[in-house]
Amino acid sequence: RMAWLLDYPFTEEKPLLEEQKGAQDTDMVGEYDIKTPLGLLHVEIRGQEKGNKPAILTYHDVGLNYQLCFSTLFNCHEMQEITKHFAVCHVDAPGQQTGATQLPPGYQYPTMKQLAGMLGQCKRRIVGMGVGAGAYISANFALLFPDLVEGLVLVNIDASGRGWIDWTTSKVSAEHCILTHTLHGLLTEAYNGSLSYEPSSLLYKWS
Repeated sequence: RMAWLLDYPFTEEKPLLEEQKGAQDTDMVGEYDIKTPLGLLHVEIRGQEKGNKPAILTYHDVGLNYQLCFSTLFNCHEMQEITKHFAVCHVDAPGQQTGATQLPPGYQYPTMKQLAGMLGQCKRRIVGMGVGAGAYISANFALLFPDLVEGLVLVNIDASGRGWIDWTTSKVSAEHCILTHTLHGLLTEAYNGSLSYEPSSLLYKWS
């Protein structure tokens, strides 16, 4: 399991017995609700840590959760060549996971930067993957904790720093039609070593 999770008090919401797992769940390590001062983060870990390789950490777009945003990508055959070399950590924003309970009355939803800060207890290197609002959160995480970020794959990012509601009103659903091919291509470049990342500028450079 990813070492940084051990610092959190968590409860396993959906224990998965071996006989209950489907074919696509055979790499499941755990599913957790992690308590933070700003609310619960739902986290699902797939695969085992692979030596000193970074983990892939995903963050979904507004109005979605990790399953709706990334399942098609991570379940496709071509992606298996990537994921067998990396542990994957899927993060759901507070109240966005499947079967989530209603947020308590008076709960003030975290800002984009606060959502990025909620990931700050991650103690290992990651490659961040984000779509829309998740891309902005991932970029802020890289700015806050550059030593933990080896690379970013950002789709439909807007650097204007809008709020969660603003992301909702301007959301364009067509972006998801090309998500699988776009992210798979970028991750393949990263795995083959032709993609490099400069944390100071948040820029990719192809060799």
